[in-house]
Amino acid sequence: MIQSKVEIVPFEPSLREHFYTLNAAWLKKHFVIEPIDEQVLRDPEQLVLAPGGAIFFARLGDAIIGTCALLHEAPGVYELSKMGVDEAFRGLGAGRQLLDAAIAEFHRRRGHTLFLESNSSLKPALRMYEQAGFVLQPTIRAGSHYARADVYMIYAPVSDRAPR
Repeated sequence: MIQSKVEIVPFEPSLREHFYTLNAAWLKKHFVIEPIDEQVLRDPEQLVLAPGGAIFFARLGDAIIGTCALLHEAPGVYELSKMGVDEAFRGLGAGRQLLDAAIAEFHRRRGHTLFLESNSSLKPALRMYEQAGFVLQPTIRAGSHYARADVYMIYAPVSDRAPR
């Protein structure tokens, strides 16, 4: 049997349900689905895509195994958000491929600030973000939408950091 390779595909309406179910699974396991989550997950076309964001999916064969969103917050400012990979498929690199796709889209759009909010209990995700160039900030983000957010990170690839 030939093993399928994970591929990253953009949002299409037929994948909408996966955006909800993949995110709802990790949110329910670790936290709760907050009102802002519910709104974004139920209407990604209006709340992610229409304002200038993007949604990506990880596909393995016929299965959609992961997703993430790039939210457009202001001119040049984007948030990495709503990232989840089905537990049964973790360890295949889908999360990193989704993250890389979102970062590539951020660069393609010539963004100047990319940030994320997370939770300190999600250690594997935080390590992945750091490896990709996100830097932990000393405080949480002012005006955060999420009660669960106790981590704020800004993308600053090594090439962009000032020498010590």
